Amino acid sequence: MQITKEHRHLTLKQIDAQETYKVRLPVLRPGRPIEDCEFNNDSHIDTFHLGLYFNADLIGVVTFMKTNNEAFPESKQYQLRGMAILQDYQGLKYGDILVEAGDSLVKERQGILIWLNAREIAVKFYERNGFTISGNPFNIPSVGTHYMMYKTI
Repeated sequence: MQITKEHRHLTLKQIDAQETYKVRLPVLRPGRPIEDCEFNNDSHIDTFHLGLYFNADLIGVVTFMKTNNEAFPESKQYQLRGMAILQDYQGLKYGDILVEAGDSLVKERQGILIWLNAREIAVKFYERNGFTISGNPFNIPSVGTHYMMYKTI
């Protein structure tokens, strides 16, 4: 995705899993050990991570894993995980940039569907980015209420 003129201080690039921890920890796992930031398959060859930088500072991250969910019949699925924007940069639609870039890369890899488990507070964000709720809410221990969401691309 192209960074527009109004976002000229932003840079988007693929990063390593460990780099995502700088944003995952304070946003998704506050007060927990850094080890809680590691996801299964973070280092898998079909997993990719995107980092959004404001000037030289990493402010947002997202991970896409080639993982099928049996709730969907499509065979080429990616799971969106670990979407996080640092508190000072939330509400500026920077998350939209990460999702849009991820959509493009999933398409390049012949992905057909993206699914995720959205925290209750993030449902509106994902709906604005084309995702639809599937099923009933569920609880993830130590994290809270989530909704499974998906979109075809």
